Amino acid sequence: MIRSMTGYGRAQEMRNGREFTVEMRAVNNRYLDLTVKLPRVYSFAEEPVKQRIKAVVARGKVDVYITVNDSGAQKVNVLLNRPVLEGYLEALRAVAQEYGVSNDITVSSLSRFPDIFNVEKPETDEEAFTSDLLTVLDRALEQFDKMRQAEGAAMEADLRSRAATVLALTEKVEARSPVVVAEYRARLEQKIREVLEKASVDEARILTEAAVFADKIAVDEETVRLRSHLDQFQAMLSGGGPIGRKLDFLLQEFGREANTIGSKGNDIEQARTVVDLKAELEKIREQVQNIE
Repeated sequence: MIRSMTGYGRAQEMRNGREFTVEMRAVNNRYLDLTVKLPRVYSFAEEPVKQRIKAVVARGKVDVYITVNDSGAQKVNVLLNRPVLEGYLEALRAVAQEYGVSNDITVSSLSRFPDIFNVEKPETDEEAFTSDLLTVLDRALEQFDKMRQAEGAAMEADLRSRAATVLALTEKVEARSPVVVAEYRARLEQKIREVLEKASVDEARILTEAAVFADKIAVDEETVRLRSHLDQFQAMLSGGGPIGRKLDFLLQEFGREANTIGSKGNDIEQARTVVDLKAELEKIREQVQNIE
């Protein structure tokens, strides 16, 4: 199954007292451009997160946002910094005595001074934290990938339909080629007869000229290659996986054959068919830009 490069996934879960929220979104990009944003204190988990995403995503600009609410995860110890507190008290009492101001010291007023309290948090178990985060990430990835698969299925159906149109136009080119040669031969014979009037017409000369013209406008090799490209195109779609860049290269080969066919013909109807062929190939190329 092919996948779109665009997608969105989100998961939120409480694990071991922490609330993890993982949100990820992706848009088209030539290569994989992965950005993970999470609290700096948990930066040790960034690389495992990237490796888990790379196992699922091959191409696209992917932004991942991770928030962690750990208010219930660990007991926090708040300790009184006695030397600092005593220093503040001594200074405040000196101000009251020396300058004759009211001594209105309260616990609330003291608590606003910096460094009165020391906050101690237990060290984070990095392995356990990373395991919990990856579990939530997997849920977001699952939702993200389902969206990409759904869009990919719709694109595959569209591409197969357009490939059928390309095949029909190729068959039209093949059917028109001998008609163009026959019409050229008829026009050539008519012109010779008009020039020579009643003189006999050299049939061998007409056959030779028609053969030279037929060789000049022959598109057999190009249409055979177009059919081969179409077979390869269908096989890639059936194989699935990250095939976007391969399809893009294959579309370049399609374009070369179409251009060659267009340069060989001097027939209006054939030219119109080639224009339709190029237009359809361009629509396919635009769609392929969205495939992983």
